Amino acid sequence: MGEPVTELPFADRSDFEDADRGFIAALEPGVVADESGRVVWDDDAYAFLRGDCPPTVHPSLWRQSQLCAEQGLYEVVPGIYQVRGLDLSNMTLVEGERGVIVIDPLISVETAAAGLALYRAHRGDRPVTAVIYTHSHVDHFGGVEGVVSGEVPILAPVGFMEHAVAENVYAGTAMTRRGNYMYGALLEKGPRGQIGTGLGQGISVGRVSLLPPTLDITRTGQREVVDGVPIRFQLTPGTEAPAEMNFHFPDHRALCMAENATHTMHNVLTLRGAEVRDARNWARYLTEAIAEFGDDTDVAFASHHWPTWGRDRVVKHLTEQRDLYAYLHDQTLRRINLGWTGTEIAERFELPPALEAAWHARGYYGSVSHNVKAIYQRYMGWYDGNPSSLWEHPPEEAAKRYVDCIGGVDRVVAKAAEYAAAGDLRFAAQLLKHAVFAEPDHTAAGDLLADVYQRLGFGAENATWRNSYLTGAQELRRGITPMEISISGAILAALTVEQLLDSVAIRVDGPRAAAANLAIDWHVTDTDDHVRTTLSNGALVQEPIRDSRPPDLTLTLTKQQLLALLAGDDPEGIDHRGDRAALTTLQDLLDDPDPNFPIVRP
Repeated sequence: MGEPVTELPFADRSDFEDADRGFIAALEPGVVADESGRVVWDDDAYAFLRGDCPPTVHPSLWRQSQLCAEQGLYEVVPGIYQVRGLDLSNMTLVEGERGVIVIDPLISVETAAAGLALYRAHRGDRPVTAVIYTHSHVDHFGGVEGVVSGEVPILAPVGFMEHAVAENVYAGTAMTRRGNYMYGALLEKGPRGQIGTGLGQGISVGRVSLLPPTLDITRTGQREVVDGVPIRFQLTPGTEAPAEMNFHFPDHRALCMAENATHTMHNVLTLRGAEVRDARNWARYLTEAIAEFGDDTDVAFASHHWPTWGRDRVVKHLTEQRDLYAYLHDQTLRRINLGWTGTEIAERFELPPALEAAWHARGYYGSVSHNVKAIYQRYMGWYDGNPSSLWEHPPEEAAKRYVDCIGGVDRVVAKAAEYAAAGDLRFAAQLLKHAVFAEPDHTAAGDLLADVYQRLGFGAENATWRNSYLTGAQELRRGITPMEISISGAILAALTVEQLLDSVAIRVDGPRAAAANLAIDWHVTDTDDHVRTTLSNGALVQEPIRDSRPPDLTLTLTKQQLLALLAGDDPEGIDHRGDRAALTTLQDLLDDPDPNFPIVRP
C-alpha cells in the first residue's frame, strides 16, 4: 500500500513550488453551479486539506491531494495559461494572433465556461479561435460547448470520435457503477471520506457535450499553424487512451504531454474497467518525445497536475516516467516467463529505489499491484494456468462452501476478527467476503467487513483504492444509494448507426430470444445508412441490405428518430412497411441495464 512514511522525501517541496508558480487568481468562491442552481463542482469542499494530515489518511496521499486541490488561473509561460482545480482535468489556454486556443475543455459545460470566464477576467475578452482535444476521454472534451458557441477549428488525434463515443457506451452502465467506487462519488468529502482521486480531486457532474473534430492529426511530425501559433504533433495511440497525442509549441519552448506523463503512476487498467493499455508502447512514445522535443523544451505541462520547468528537469521527469512503464512491463513479462501468476508477481514486485523515491511515480491513481495484474491480463488473460482455475464456482456458491469448511459464518467472523486484530486486514477482508456472500443478512459479518474496509481505506496511499474501500464500507452499512445513470445525449448523438444498433444487440436477452426470428431493415435518411438487423438464435446481427428478400419490417427514419425510438419513445413521422409488431417483439426482448447492481453483497 506504499512505502513506510519515514522513507518518503517529505522535505522535498519542489512540487509545491511548481504548483504555486505562475498563480494569477482563484475562482472565488470555488463553486460552479448549473442554470438551475445545482452545484456541479465544489473545490471549496476540500478546504480541510489545508490542515495537518489526520490518522485516517495516508500522509503521502494527503500531500498529493493538497497539491491537486489548488485551483485557479496560472501562467505556464507568457502566452500559455492553465485553469486548474475546476474539474478532474486542466484546461490550457494558448494565446494566438486573434484570440485564444483552448486545450481540453474539462468534463462539463459549466466548469469549462467558468474556467474561460476566469481567464478572460484577467487576460481580456479574447474569442476562442480553436479547440484541441489531447485524447478521447470525456474529461478532455465534455465541456467544449462551454467555450465555443460558433464554428472554430477543432483538432484531435485520428480515431478520436470512434473511441470517444464507444469506450463508455457498450459497458457504460457497469463502468459508471464501478466508477462511483473508484472516484468516491458517493462519499462525503473529508478526512474520513473522499479526499481526491490522485489525478485530480473529483469529477464534475454538469452537462457533457461533444463537438466533432474538424482536423485529424494523423502522423507524428505533423505541423499545423493555429491562430498564428505553430504546433508540432506526436501521435501516441494505445498509451493512456486509444487515441492520444502530445504536441510542442516551438515559439514557447513548451511541451504538452496530454496524459502520458503526469505527477502520478497512471493506470494500465482502470478500476472502473477499460481496455488494457500498452505499457510497452507507452514507454516507447515517451522515449520518442524526449528525442523529438527534449532539447527544445523549457517547460512540460499536462492535462492534469502542474507543469515542470527547466530543460534538465523536464527530461528527468519524462525519463523516469518512461522507465516506470518500461520497468512495469518488462519485469512483469520476465516473471511471467518464469511461471509466475499475476497475483504472485504483484505481491513481490518492487520498483528500483530511484523510482520509489520519485513523487511523480507514486501510485496515487494507478498502482504497482493492479498495473502488474493488468499487464499479465494483456498477455495471458484471466486464466493462471492451474487447471483448478478453469471451472471455479461463482462467488456466492464458492462462499457457501468455504464457510461450510470453516464451520459456519459465526466461526468465519470470529477468525476474521482474529486476523484483523493481528493487522492482517487483507485476509480478514477475504474471509468476511465469503461470510457476507454466504449469508448476506448476517449483521456481524457485514459490520466487521465494513470496519475492515474502512481501515484498509484509511491506510491506502492510492486514492482510487481508498475510495473503493470506503465506498464498499458505506454500502455495507447503508445499502446502495440509488442512482440514475445515463449516457450523455451528446455522446449518443455522436454514435454511428452501426454503433447504435450494436448497443441494442448487447441488450438482447439471449435465452428469451432464442426461438425468435425476425428481420428489420433500417433506412436512415440523413446518414444514408441502409442496414438490416436479423434476430436468430438469440443474436441480433447487422449487415448492409444485400438482396431483395423482404424483411418483416422496413423503417425509414432520421437518426434523431432512431435515437428516440431506441430510448423507448414512439416519434412521429417514421415511415414503415410490413409488420410493426416485429419492432415491438424486439423491444420486448431487450434488457434494461441495472445502474445499481450489488458489488459488496451478492
